[in-house]
Amino acid sequence: MEKISQKASWGQFWYDPKKRGYLFQFILFITVIGIGSFLVSNTQQNLARQNIASGFDFLGQEAGFEISESSIDYWADDSYQRALLVGILNTIKIALVGNFFAIILGVFVGIFRLSPNWLLNKISETYIEVVRNIPLLLQLFFWYAVFTEIFPDVKESLNPLPGVFVSQRGLFFPIFKEHFIWKWVWITFFTGIICTFGSSYFLKKKWEKTGQSWSLLPFASIFLLILPFLVWIFGGAPHQLDIPELGGFNFSGGMTLTPEFVALMLGLVLYTGAFNAEIVRAGIQSVSHGQWEASQALGLSRWQTLRLVVLPQSLRVIIPPMTSQVLNLIKNSSLAVGIGYPDFVAVANTTMNQTGQAIEAVVLIMAVYLFFSLSTSFLMNYYNRSQQLKERGA
Repeated sequence: MEKISQKASWGQFWYDPKKRGYLFQFILFITVIGIGSFLVSNTQQNLARQNIASGFDFLGQEAGFEISESSIDYWADDSYQRALLVGILNTIKIALVGNFFAIILGVFVGIFRLSPNWLLNKISETYIEVVRNIPLLLQLFFWYAVFTEIFPDVKESLNPLPGVFVSQRGLFFPIFKEHFIWKWVWITFFTGIICTFGSSYFLKKKWEKTGQSWSLLPFASIFLLILPFLVWIFGGAPHQLDIPELGGFNFSGGMTLTPEFVALMLGLVLYTGAFNAEIVRAGIQSVSHGQWEASQALGLSRWQTLRLVVLPQSLRVIIPPMTSQVLNLIKNSSLAVGIGYPDFVAVANTTMNQTGQAIEAVVLIMAVYLFFSLSTSFLMNYYNRSQQLKERGA
């Protein structure tokens, strides 16, 4: 009798999908932990047998190599930890700027791809088909060769605009001279971006509750234009320009965009923008043609229909594949090592070659890109959920 009851209880457990799922997950978790422990233990034994140092103590040692481009102060006698931080910041800069322009380019080209204007349509189609079918690394080599082979040397630099110079050493242009208030102007501006998004959220909630529509333009103007302008005025309104000047073998002053940075940016933006354009085109075409006809019947222009009716609906189709392209640009930035731009992978490779800490360097590369991917996916998925249809009372 006792055996029958045990068999019955086991049957109740096994045929319960939820409990059975917990069991399989527990077995999988134990298996993964076991395999991971075996691999770590085996690796440590092999390293000890060959007298190879392991661990991350090398991060505090002197790096001893220069980095051609850095967003923070860095010298050759700084530690490997700071060198890797420079690489991370360079990768973040490429990811943010590249995705910003790739999304904008993709939206406009995707819209032009559906334009009734024959010339605009065919130019967009040609761009998409050509760029998507050429390997990205080859495109990076091409743009780098344009800068280093076609443009003149420093002493014969092109001067298309006053204070702007283009040569094999890069693009040089004026910027405002250093002043303490500029830091606060930028802080105010980026805070204004956050406040603008917050205002958009609350205005949308108010519209859903009351049906009253409020324009976001006045709030955006205050947060993004008026407040930074007032900070600039109260800081003394500095307006002196730091203009590049040729001295010796290179320019000094102003701001410089290196050939490596420009080539990498052009390659990533044009390549990813072509894929983004197809995503936008598919998203727009997913909206019923009846929406266009209804909007035209209400007197809306084609542009108003696109901006107010079609694009908001197409976002639900556009955002998921666009998330993949945002991630692809971040991961494709690792190809920067091919043209000498010091992104995180390039700095980590130099660190690995000098220290011999191959496993640790690879682990750091994997961890950094995993963090970038997970954080980007989290933000894009959050935005995607905000655009999904929600039933009343849900």
